[in-house]
Amino acid sequence: MTTRDRSPRGGAREQIIQLAARLMAEEHIDDFGLAKRKAIKRLGLPEGKNLPSNEELEIALREYRSLFLPDHGAELAMLRKKAIQAMQLFGEFKPYLVGSVLTGSAGPHSDINLVVYTDNDKAVEIRCLNLGLDYRSESSKAGYPTLAFYVDGSLVRLSIRPENEERHTARIGEAPERARLAQVEGMLLAAEV
Repeated sequence: MTTRDRSPRGGAREQIIQLAARLMAEEHIDDFGLAKRKAIKRLGLPEGKNLPSNEELEIALREYRSLFLPDHGAELAMLRKKAIQAMQLFGEFKPYLVGSVLTGSAGPHSDINLVVYTDNDKAVEIRCLNLGLDYRSESSKAGYPTLAFYVDGSLVRLSIRPENEERHTARIGEAPERARLAQVEGMLLAAEV
């Protein structure tokens, strides 16, 4: 957990964090950088080098949603159920859930982000065709092929990464937070208790 700077100099930073979190929740902004820039502009502050981290903003966003959006827990559970449906469709590729639906900062209009590690991205596309999914191909910021489709009204983005990257990432300990199907099902069950 991060600690926030509560000194007078840190007051502007805290204002940026709180306003950016509110903008993300209320205006359905999914981009941390955009939310920070909008907050700085609305607060009339100069753009500086010492901007809050995405982690700080994500914590504030979760706090904001839990305080001011009473339906957030139900919305998050619904998105996780849809993520489970999408993960089951691609079970043979052992997908991971990543991003805001996993971390709990997702809002009702958030994308569901999945990652599979395979050297045969055409096999994933063939799976989409066999399932009759209306999908489109995209390219992620990192240059990975990504398939975008809808599951029960929610946009799912399935990123296809090279197989060796999964092992390499795990080996060097830089794996982004991610969860397999059983872990997501467990999270959903734990939330219902």
